[in-house]
Parts: sequence; structure tokens; C-alpha cells
Amino acid sequence: MANPKLSYKSDGILTVNHDIKKLFKTIYQGQNQKDKDTDQIPKIKVSEFISKMAFYYEKLRNTVDYKEEYLLRKNAILRILRRLIVIEGAINLQEYKSEDISKNLLTELIRAGYLPNNKIPEDKIEEISEVIEKYVQLKKYSLSNNQDKSSTEKNDITKWILVMAACDIEERLGRSKTEQVIISNMYDYLKDKIQLPVNSSYQQDKDIQIYIGIHRALLKFDKDLVGFILFKYYNSDWHKGGEESIKEIGKNINPLRASIDKQIDHPISKQLNKIIRRYTGFYTILTDVIEEDPGYVYESFRSDPKAFPRDIKKICNKRYKFAKIKLWRAAIRSIIYIFITKSLFVIILEAPAIKWFGEELNPVSLVINIGFPAVLLFFAVLFTKLPSKANTDKIIEGVNEIVFKENEREEPFVLQKAVKRKKLTNFIFGIFYAITFFFSFGLVIWGLGKIEFNFISITIFLFFLAFVSFFALRIRNNARELTVIEPKETIISFFIDFFYTPIIAAGKWLSEKFSRINVFVFFLDFIIEAPFKIFVETAEEWTKYVKERKEELM
Repeated sequence: MANPKLSYKSDGILTVNHDIKKLFKTIYQGQNQKDKDTDQIPKIKVSEFISKMAFYYEKLRNTVDYKEEYLLRKNAILRILRRLIVIEGAINLQEYKSEDISKNLLTELIRAGYLPNNKIPEDKIEEISEVIEKYVQLKKYSLSNNQDKSSTEKNDITKWILVMAACDIEERLGRSKTEQVIISNMYDYLKDKIQLPVNSSYQQDKDIQIYIGIHRALLKFDKDLVGFILFKYYNSDWHKGGEESIKEIGKNINPLRASIDKQIDHPISKQLNKIIRRYTGFYTILTDVIEEDPGYVYESFRSDPKAFPRDIKKICNKRYKFAKIKLWRAAIRSIIYIFITKSLFVIILEAPAIKWFGEELNPVSLVINIGFPAVLLFFAVLFTKLPSKANTDKIIEGVNEIVFKENEREEPFVLQKAVKRKKLTNFIFGIFYAITFFFSFGLVIWGLGKIEFNFISITIFLFFLAFVSFFALRIRNNARELTVIEPKETIISFFIDFFYTPIIAAGKWLSEKFSRINVFVFFLDFIIEAPFKIFVETAEEWTKYVKERKEELM
């Protein structure tokens, strides 16, 4: 591969943006960097055989507690911290040493497959231990300044601090240099291209909102991870600060949390996210094109200008096909999750409940309620269209915009002022929305009544209709990450949105409420996990002992 020295200017054709040159360099160096000889550095190693048990347990748990794949490690860190610090600490009536927690945490993450075996240096234990110690101290000072609060409020503070600790550890376990460069490039480009309305009161929030918006769109950060970015934003010396700094943060923990929540739900975030998502698509495709062969792609700017658009088109088509595969995979995961945690539980109760209320059991309704979630998700995925040629053309245009100085966007994006409706208007719209809500569900109830569903079977069907509709929307949105053009509105799509939105809204509400009431997760976390981890640790120690005895005989 030719080495892109990235020092030339094109001869009167197009000039590569300086930030994009840095992206080329980063990717090229990453692909050609030789691994340093670290054989002499002690690393954390676990038994491959014993680890398989922990790995399959984690797979089982992720099946009954559906979360996006890119959040699994962070959620695992949080769960392990909660068990080691809160649950086991309460059982043993003492707090573990931070170093013990750190060692157990990293070992469990390796066993579960979230970190590579025999690759993590042992000095990582000390680094993570220091992080845990700081948050343990923060918890102590925060609670001491909130002694007058109720136990519920104190528990809420503890949970939030554990979340920040998990996000901090997740960040320290590795982010690729390429991602860091892309984030920097996107931020530098968009902060100058986005303007707020004149006299907007949100001017001071614009830059941080763009920054967290990039993390939401590019790295799929959830509320917790975004909250940690804001935690560092408000406490810039957190990583270097000592005990006095921790005391001060603990003293102001409640206003700090309020400020973070305010930024997470900022009024300009929705408008910003639309712009940022589009540019995320451009940078994603550009990165894929460069990674195929940085040297060739860079040289082609000068030797064969038409090659770059062809490469972009090829990557787009490859990404679209992969998005369809991910869509089906997410649908299968969702179907398994819904069946295990919702369908099975509800269906078991349906027949006894029908008899309890003196109704007749309708085999047809039972079969429909069992199969409906899978069928609805299947058709939702089946009718999800891949992005069109027009979308690919828009991506080619957008990539050229961020790569070449001559194509750089000149006119800024000016955000619109928030429209403040009158109370009477909001009241009328609220009434009208309620009418569509009852009409949508009423139409479904009327149809089910025609096929002799009783009120229990109807209730179960409506539950699944709302719940699965929301899940279908989530997984379809994930598959549309590279859709950069607005879909055209038709009379059919208008009426579908008009009457289907209330059902999806109900599904979102149900998802949020029922995610907290997951009997299977409770059983695994509080009944199975702690004894299982003890068994795995004991088994591993036994295998080490047997190996030592064997070596003595040789």
C-alpha cells in the first residue's frame, strides 16, 4: 500500500480538508502499526474452559433483558459494580476494597467476553481501582450532605453515582483513535456551520449540545453515557482533582444532577440531532471508504477523480445490505426477548384469568396472541426499504462536502425558534390527540370483538400491539442510520402516522414501565448471579490448583 504522506495540494482540482488528512493518517497508522512486544508485561488471564460458562450465562441474561448491543458492556459494568458494592457490601456489612472490586470487575468482564483474555495489563486493575475509589468517596460525601433526605432519594443518588462510575470505567477500557478523530472532525466542522436564532438564550449551550449530539448519533450513547460527558463538562478537573474536589462535587450533587438533566433534555437537541445524524452518515461512509485502502483512496483524488464517487457508492451498497442483516438480527432478538419475558408470562395467565372471570376460552384468540408479536415484527422488517439511489447520491454529495475545501458548505444551518403555542391551542390539540388515541384503539377493539375475543384476550392483544409496535419502530430506526434524505409524505403515510402514533406512544410508555418489572432479570440478578459467580471463581481456582500439581509432577 502506498504511504499517504498527505502533504500535497491538488493541482487546481480539489484540495483535501486538513481535518480529513488527519483522519487518513490515523486510519493508515492504525492499519500499519506493529504490535509492541508486551509479552513481558503481566496480563489478566482466566481459564478458557471456565469462562465459557460465564459467557453463556451473559448471553442468557442479555436475552431476557433486551438492550442495544453497543450498550451491553457498559450495562454489564454497572450491574457488576452494583452487586459488588451495594448488594454484597450490604450482605457482608462492609465495603470491599477498591482494588478487590476492580480485579473482580475486570475478571468478570473477560470471562463474559466483553474484554479479550490475556490482553489486559494487570496494572489496569490499579487504574480502575483509583476510579472506583473516587466514586466511593463521592458517594460518601454526597450522602453525608443529604442526611435529611428520604431513603428513596438517597438510593437514587447512589444509583446515579454508580452509573457515572460505570460510564467512566467504560471510557477507560478503550475507545478507538479513529472514533476520537471523527468526533473531533465532526465537532470542528459543525460548530461553525450551525447557528442559533438571533438573540437566542441558548447560545452558551450550543457547543456542548453539538458535542453530545455527535456522541448520541455516532457512538449511540444513551442517557447515562451522555450524562457522564456532561459530568466531566461541569467538573473539568475530575480526573486530576483530589479529595477537596470530590467533597465540593458531593456538596453540590443535587444541582449538578439537575444541570445535567437539563442539558440532556435541551430544547434545541431535536433540531441539532437531525443535522448531526445526516453528517454521521457522511463520516461513517467516508471512514469505510478510507479503511479499505487509505493510500489508494488518497492518491485517487489526483490520479482518478471519478474513482472516489464509485468507492462511496460501493460502500453504500455494502452498508445497506449489512443494515438489512442487522435489522433481521435485531428482530429475532426482539422476538425472543418478548416471547420469554412477556408472551410466555402473559399467555400462562390468560387461560386461568378467562376462567376466573367466567368467560369462555377462545382457542383462536389464544393462538393469535401467541403468534401476533412475531408476525408483526416480521412484517415490519419485511417492508423496511433499503435507502434509494437518491440517498446514495446525497451521501456522495455530503462526503465531498466534508472532504474537499472547495465543496465545503457556505451557508450555515440556522435553527428555528421554538414555537410557543397558546394554552388554548395546546388544549384543543390535546383533546384532538386523545380522540385519535381512543379511535385507534377503539377500531382494534371493534375488530377483535367481531372475531369473538373476550375482554381479557383483547387486553392482552392491545398490550402486545403497543409494545411490539414500539420495538418495531426502534429496530427500523436503527436500520435507517444511513438515510440522509427526508422520506416523502403521501396520503397513506399521513393517515398511518396519524392513527398509529398513539399506539406507538402507548408502547413506549409500556416499555419504560415494564422494563422495571422483569421477573426473569430479578431472578438472575438477585438469586442466581452471586452464587453463580462464586461457583465460577471456585472452579477457576480449582483448575489452577490442579495445573500447579500437574506441573510439580513433570
